[in-house]
Amino acid sequence: MRALDLNAATWRRSSYSNQDGGQCLEVADGFAPVVPVRDSKNPHGPVLTFTAADWSSFVAAVKGDDLSA
Repeated sequence: MRALDLNAATWRRSSYSNQDGGQCLEVADGFAPVVPVRDSKNPHGPVLTFTAADWSSFVAAVKGDDLSA
């Protein structure tokens, strides 16, 4: 798989991020078939990519409060 060029990516913050700066996740749309994800506190740090199906499963688990700590 070739590297993604994310220089022009528009990142959006998760609605589940808290207001005081912790637990912030950002997602970039428009890179099908993957979903790039990064830590908003470290925007120049690593980016993880997930398949669209895996990302959908993760979001459904978060919304359903099906994740355990």
